[in-house]
Amino acid sequence: MQKQTTLETAVSYTGIGLHSGREVHAVLKPAPADTGIVFVRTDLPGQPMIHAKAENVTSTLRATTVEENGLRVFTIEHLMSAFHAHRIDNAFVELDSEEPPVADGASLVFFELMAKAGVRELEAERREVIIDKVYRIDDEATGRFVMVVPYDGFRVSFTSLNPHKLIGVQYEDFHIDEETYHKEIAPARTIAYEKEIAQLREMGLGLGGTLESVIVYNDDGWLNPLHFEDELVRHKILDVIGDLRLAGIIRGHVIAAASGHALNTQLAKKIAAAHLAK
Repeated sequence: MQKQTTLETAVSYTGIGLHSGREVHAVLKPAPADTGIVFVRTDLPGQPMIHAKAENVTSTLRATTVEENGLRVFTIEHLMSAFHAHRIDNAFVELDSEEPPVADGASLVFFELMAKAGVRELEAERREVIIDKVYRIDDEATGRFVMVVPYDGFRVSFTSLNPHKLIGVQYEDFHIDEETYHKEIAPARTIAYEKEIAQLREMGLGLGGTLESVIVYNDDGWLNPLHFEDELVRHKILDVIGDLRLAGIIRGHVIAAASGHALNTQLAKKIAAAHLAK
């Protein structure tokens, strides 16, 4: 029997939101058993809570957004990915804005903050999401898909498809444990095509991105050094781990081709609904 976990102590980080460009102070705090991951908007009267659950996803435009009682937090996937990697069931995430800090543009900062805080085992039993059949979401128009099949552990196999000659097809396959995640996944940053940046900013997106937190490419090459030759697909793996954490802590093998937040969170909703029905 597995026991639920939470953080041992509180840890904090201050930075800029990737899309909002606003400064935000984040505090990660221990939480009791059966709390789940809960965002607390300390900037609003009464400090309302937003539960990081698949059913609360309301938008996947360039990031994953969860909303409850008309209040939202967005770009939560990197933080959720680190919670999944550490197998942390319960935590409060206090934010004085509607978006967590972008930090390093990956999840390394969050992963190491959680490691610094420590993980404490609770008395309550964990209700692990054990995949016992195939769950699959397809985008028939593009051929993109994401699925999860039974597996004794947690594994992600991802094929990234990018038409740009600099990137092309990238594939990685990892059995995810804390050590592998820390070394191979957590440092992989988000990515942007230089020609798209002005358009994104006109849409009010990417206002807090810099060459420290985003890998940028144009038709001639990369504007900043890569952490990995195939950093794009590793970041895609980071994202799918975070998006699927909205369904719980998963035991299974995730297989994806060019999937993004929309397909990932649809799969999370499908898994969560089936798990709750058991």
